Amino acid sequence: MTRPELPEAYLRGYTRILADVCATGRRLTRDELALLRAQGERAAEAGHGLRRLVHRHLAETRTVSAALQTAGVDRVLAAVEQAMDAFAEGHERAQRLAMRQEEAARREFIDDLLYGRSDLGRLAERAERYGLLFSRAHAVAVAQGTEPVDDTHPATRHVETSLLARFGERRVLLTTKDGRLVCVAPGDQDDVLAFFAKHAYAATDGGRVAIGRPHPGAGGVVHSYEEALNALDLAHRLELREPVLRAADLLVYPVLTRDRQAMADLVRDTLGPLRAARGGAQPLLDTLTAYFDAGCTAAEAARRLSLSVRAFTYRLERIRKLTGADPADPVHRYTLQTAVIGARLLGWPEHEV
Repeated sequence: MTRPELPEAYLRGYTRILADVCATGRRLTRDELALLRAQGERAAEAGHGLRRLVHRHLAETRTVSAALQTAGVDRVLAAVEQAMDAFAEGHERAQRLAMRQEEAARREFIDDLLYGRSDLGRLAERAERYGLLFSRAHAVAVAQGTEPVDDTHPATRHVETSLLARFGERRVLLTTKDGRLVCVAPGDQDDVLAFFAKHAYAATDGGRVAIGRPHPGAGGVVHSYEEALNALDLAHRLELREPVLRAADLLVYPVLTRDRQAMADLVRDTLGPLRAARGGAQPLLDTLTAYFDAGCTAAEAARRLSLSVRAFTYRLERIRKLTGADPADPVHRYTLQTAVIGARLLGWPEHEV
């Protein structure tokens, strides 16, 4: 194995250039600047910090300062400034390149992880680098705000800082995908996901957070991520008010829509007659939605719709006459409520089913 070069190795030619420039009063040549930039790049690639390297250059300058006294202080300082600027430029350029390469590799890993791409064995090896062990089950939480976020967004930095301060170096991966904040954590550490949900909700100005169920292996991360995305979609279509949603609590909805054709038939047959009402089906559908969301309490449902109780009960009676189903009758209630859920999931009556 090749031993890494010491910092002194990146000073080669520096004193010669300094002496020649100070003796002649000229500026550094293009080749000399290129040499110093290249040395700065090599030093960065070898892992040497810029602060330590600048200290070495200044120490070397003091060593030969006696030989440079005839040039005058201003000429010496100007030469050192030009040389250090070129060296630091090369060092910083290498650092930026390394950061871009690291970010590209991380983004590629995130895409492969959340979309289930790449060989699972290789994915597992790469996952360890980011703190994930696929021998454990993982759960994914996704936060969606009113505006898209990326890795440099203040909301991302706030949540990341909060997670690190609270949980330290736990095996947690925080990233962004498609404008959303994503947190991957071991499935048995629900406290991490709950903490993420709380801070992501605050950082995104009242966004919504969905948490998928824990699943084992690399494929488990994809499964949990998709569950969280589906929960966000359900919340949008059903106009759910809860800021934090758990996929485990919403399993009934995928079951209801598994047979889409059967659900479409139920919506048309049960709620189709509401289209005959003055103003169309939507106001009466909103009436049923408010009624069921209020636990079938007419007074509370009327308050939510800013209606009088009398006006609200009139609407319920109109629904009964049009559909032949009484929302207050337990026998009819389940059919109506299921049809209302189906209508919201399928976008009826705005979209024909």
